[in-house]
Amino acid sequence: MAKKATAVETVEVAPQEVAVKTAPKPTKPTWEIKDRVYYLTGNKTPLTLTLPGRHTKKHALLYFDEKTGKQKEIRYATNQDSPLVDEQKGEVTLGHIRFYDGTLTVNKEKQNLQKLLSLYHPLKDKLYKEYSAVEEAVEELDVLDLQIDALNAAREMDVDYAEAILRVELGSKVNDLSSKELRRDLLLFAKKDPVLFINLANDDNVQLRNFAIRAAEAGIIRLSSDQRTFTWGTNGRKLMNVPFDENPYSAFAAFLKTDEGVEIYKSIDKKL
Repeated sequence: MAKKATAVETVEVAPQEVAVKTAPKPTKPTWEIKDRVYYLTGNKTPLTLTLPGRHTKKHALLYFDEKTGKQKEIRYATNQDSPLVDEQKGEVTLGHIRFYDGTLTVNKEKQNLQKLLSLYHPLKDKLYKEYSAVEEAVEELDVLDLQIDALNAAREMDVDYAEAILRVELGSKVNDLSSKELRRDLLLFAKKDPVLFINLANDDNVQLRNFAIRAAEAGIIRLSSDQRTFTWGTNGRKLMNVPFDENPYSAFAAFLKTDEGVEIYKSIDKKL
């Protein structure tokens, strides 16, 4: 007996939406209630320095509000919660903002002064900065990395190049140093000022400048009293004129790279 074919019922399913994960939007850092320390930038730390605390013709204390597109006047009022003038009400008691020995500590109870200094004052990051332990650690780490790079370069440097770099720092005193003293002073220099050391180590003219100074000290070449002309020490024949406003030995180092200068370099090198 033949079997009957059964119809297959199909069910249509609506297309399913695939959930796409989106990266969370970065949130703005929240204002933290804590004591804050501010310090003056630069090398000068006067005994006292008073920061402008209100808007005047001489000192413009204005904050640009990006939401409203308007400039807002700011001032430090000790009896107000906000440093923005348009949010202050009633009579105000103006306060002084003074740094002592280059620093200013503001305790957490003075939120109005903290916000004025941290968020609104136009001299922030120009005349002063807010101390941050994280930023301090990053800066110290950068300095340590530079010191390590400089010390490694100094340790591998040959004596002639070490002498050339130290001459920038010590002048003619390098002539009286032994090779071990040169090594020691080079490492100390690299640790003390790693940025300058690395710049000098990468300067092609440093060694040539040292070569020219040594030649002058040995009397092989002479620099005129007005520091405008180099001549041979034996016969006084002119080698080159120093361009205006240039260091004479830097100019002579550049001259030694020219076609004419290469021959003079070879002649001086034999005599040295």
